[in-house]
Amino acid sequence: MSVRSVAIIGLGLLGGSIGLAIGARGLPITTTGWDRDPAVRARAAQRGLVATVCDTAEAAVSGADLVILCVPVGAMGDAARAIAPGLAPHAIVSDVGSSKAAVADALSQALPDACIIPAHPVAGTEQSGPDAGFATLFAGRWCIITPPEGCDAGALQALSEFWTALGSKVELMDAGHHDLVLAVTSHIPHLIAYTIVGTASDLEDVTQGEVIKYSAGGFRDFTRIAASDPVMWRDVFLSNKGAVLEMLGRFTEDLTAMQRAIRSADGEALFDLFTRTRAIRRAVIEQGQDDGRPDFGREHGD
Repeated sequence: MSVRSVAIIGLGLLGGSIGLAIGARGLPITTTGWDRDPAVRARAAQRGLVATVCDTAEAAVSGADLVILCVPVGAMGDAARAIAPGLAPHAIVSDVGSSKAAVADALSQALPDACIIPAHPVAGTEQSGPDAGFATLFAGRWCIITPPEGCDAGALQALSEFWTALGSKVELMDAGHHDLVLAVTSHIPHLIAYTIVGTASDLEDVTQGEVIKYSAGGFRDFTRIAASDPVMWRDVFLSNKGAVLEMLGRFTEDLTAMQRAIRSADGEALFDLFTRTRAIRRAVIEQGQDDGRPDFGREHGD
């Protein structure tokens, strides 16, 4: 099968970017969309995020080959129930959530007879809402698809080809393994960012505002991550709590080892760790997952 029509449920950063990418790449795909917030629907229509912004979820998915749920992972079940009356028998139902096992369970319970293939485009920014989307968000980025056991091969191929057409590199992965990997590469870093920025806020009285005033590169980048959508990240941590707690335990052990090295003035241990992590940074750049230019490629005025 091939995807000729796509319904996007949730018209924020990811949903809007999907619609814009389809249009910018000139793909022969018609797009419809819906968001539960009337103001978002109005703005999505103004920006042309999709060809048709519908008044109901049921109308948006009517006849669509592919339905993509672009809502917080905690809202997946409700979104799936909202589209159920209008869902075509042949439709593929997918999503963009950052945790996959919990999403797969929620969708299968809400839509027991549907063809459900969860996915996670590993792309995003700290921005959210209908003005945040842009057409190149997925270009050169990974999209991890976590097909369930017994998944229809034709539907899986169609979904893979769709994400490839948006510029993504597609990887197939078991849902549980995905959740462990993303706990390390995304969820724990966000948790650390939220925590350290919160700690800095708590210390503002002690530092008399100097934490904010003298924010250096490291803290500045923590604040960028910590500016991400609080609803989305609350749901991510609750839906992927098993993997997050497992990885957080490992991180806590490593942090304790660092405390011991500093307390005992073990410069060799610190140097060895920093050398190893510097090599990892080079590997991230070599894989095309970040910009190797100084200061993350930021442009500066004179």
